[in-house]
Amino acid sequence: MRAASAVDGAIAGAVGSAVLNAVSYLDMALRARPASSTPESVAGRLADVTHVDLGPGDEAANRRSGLGPLLGYATGIAAGAAFGLLAGQRRIPLPLATVLLGGGVMATSDGSMTVLGVTDPRTWRRADWVSDLIPHLAYGLSAAATWRRLRPASARG
Repeated sequence: MRAASAVDGAIAGAVGSAVLNAVSYLDMALRARPASSTPESVAGRLADVTHVDLGPGDEAANRRSGLGPLLGYATGIAAGAAFGLLAGQRRIPLPLATVLLGGGVMATSDGSMTVLGVTDPRTWRRADWVSDLIPHLAYGLSAAATWRRLRPASARG
């Protein structure tokens, strides 16, 4: 049953990741803001730290462009799988699951960006925090709702 919980969690995390991206793109369209460069910066820093050569000039930039979003999906899917393993057959209230999933992914992504020196959340303005918080809450809610839908009826309550 643990494997099924992890798989259901991973599926929920993938759904949450897609919703997080959709909310981010909607924000970009509504506020005419540019895309964030932090995913690509994280990919570049991780390549540097792990001594992985991404190639010369444009090749490296293109690889960072692809790897940045993939790292985001990997984080969201892994968080969902971890949630699935921890939650198991327990019924976790939707609001709590939303906060656990959304907050966990936000802490993981913001924490890794900070450790890698890509950003410093202490310098963020209120608008920066809101732009980060809302998509992560959307991730949490959609992942939690998907998790509940995938679980057996007895575990849904």
